[in-house]
This record gives sequence, C-alpha cells and structure tokens, in this order.
Amino acid sequence: MDVSEAPALKASTGSGSASAGLSLDVNRQVAGRLREYSGLLRQQGESGFRSRAYDRAADVIGALERPVDEIFSRKGREGLIELPAVGPGIASALTEILTSGRWSQLDRLRGDSAPEAIFRTIPGIGPALARRLVDQAGIETLEDLEHALHIGGLTVAGIGKRRKDLIAAVLAERLGRRPAVAIAESPPPAVSLLLEIDRIYRSMAGAGKLPRITPRRFNPMKVAWLPVLHIRRHGYHFTALFSNSRLAHELGRTKDWVIIHYHRDGEQEGRCTITTASHGPLAGQRVVRGREDEQRPVVT
Repeated sequence: MDVSEAPALKASTGSGSASAGLSLDVNRQVAGRLREYSGLLRQQGESGFRSRAYDRAADVIGALERPVDEIFSRKGREGLIELPAVGPGIASALTEILTSGRWSQLDRLRGDSAPEAIFRTIPGIGPALARRLVDQAGIETLEDLEHALHIGGLTVAGIGKRRKDLIAAVLAERLGRRPAVAIAESPPPAVSLLLEIDRIYRSMAGAGKLPRITPRRFNPMKVAWLPVLHIRRHGYHFTALFSNSRLAHELGRTKDWVIIHYHRDGEQEGRCTITTASHGPLAGQRVVRGREDEQRPVVT
C-alpha cells in the first residue's frame, strides 16, 4: 500500500466500559508504530540506545488507561512530554502520528517516505504546492514546515501572507501549540562533525557495508539501492541516506546529495543536506548546504 493511502489511526470515541476497549485501540496502534520503528533501527544497525528509548515509550503508551489522543487533544504536545519516557523528540513523533495518521521518520526507514502526502492533509496545500515544499524548500515534516513559516524565511511560489497565516494557524492547532509561541530550534552539529558523518556514510556505502532500503518512490523495479547509516557521535544520533527526492533524480545527484538527520536526547530532530559544490571558492568540496560561509576552501 502506498503511504499516501495508509489508513488513519482509529480515533477514540465515546466513554464507559462499552467503548473503553475501542478507545484504547489508539494506544495500541501508536505503540505498535513506535515498536516497528525501534525494530527497524535495530535491523539497520543502530547501536540500541535509540531503539530502547522508543521501546520504553511504546510500553508507556500501550499501558495508558486513557487514550493518548485524548491526552493530546486536552493538553497538546506538552501533555505528551509529561508522560514517562516521552521527551520532546518522541512527543513530536506522537504529534505527527496523531494529527496526520503518518510518521515521516518511520516512513523513511520503511522506504515509504512521501512527505507530499502529509502536506496535502493541510488546508490550502494542494499537490503542486506540496511538491514545491519538498523539492524546492527541502521540507519533509509538519514541524519543518512550521519552523520554515515562523523562522526560516520560507519563499516558495504559491505561499503569500494570507495562505501562510492560514497554514500556520492549522499547524499550531494540529501540533498542539499556542500560535504566539515561537519555535525553538536545537543548535545544529558543527559543520566538521556533519562532514565527518558524510565521509563515513559515503565510504561505508561505497564499500557495501551498510544495510539497504527499497524506496517506493522513483524505484519502479523495487531495487534495494538506498544505503542507510545510524550512528552516534558527540551526543548526537545521526541517520544518513542518499537523497531520493524528485530533484535529485532529475539532476542525477542521488549518489552525491546526502541527507543527514540528527537529534540529541530530548530534542527535536533536525536535518541538513551535504553536496559537492559546483562553483565558487568551495568548488569540488563537500559542503553543508546553507552553511557554506562556515567553511574554508581547501588548498591543494
């Protein structure tokens, strides 16, 4: 089944003993997704630290006596963070699951990543705009989109002030935030650390030492071609993959563009793209897109 056709979570309904089992189905479904993510991390070589954290959160969600979507609807994301074993990072995952029925991090490890499907659930975003958000702005999650609207200076054709305000209001409601609250961005890893992860990933991928994912997008022959690396360095958890975006395929850069997802314990996930610069003083060097001013040309 294509991720865009994935069934939504069954919302909790009613009250009393007759509906108690049905209402707690949400908890079982959410816990199941957390455990699937944990299992995929282990299968793909993650050391075990992150997978255990998601297993612990799954145990907590699965044992709740109240539906987790009810907690979210009453107290928002902060209510999720108050749960044992659920910090800001896992709360963000739960928020995405509960508001869209999907989870981009799980889709990524499944090879199902199709962020356009998530964006099309937002009023005011149609198929064309959803594609531009992914291909032009490199946005993959609802929280990425919220950050870009408030802080990142989003400049994508089709998003004027009126539509921006509409989308921001919908996101604030879905993500359980007060609209006036600014979104705090976790400090990104140093450029040198990101380039180290990029070097390790490309070296291991080239040597055939990494597990491979079978992407569903742009992969009609269903070939397991996409290497994935999970690694922990300097307090950060990293996941690295070659880009499987439409633009990377069109430009023939799927083996050059590396997407690195990162987060520290208790913080939200961030992402960057590393490419080979094609012009300017850094031409021929690996660069972290958007942070070129932090790098110096290598003299050979």
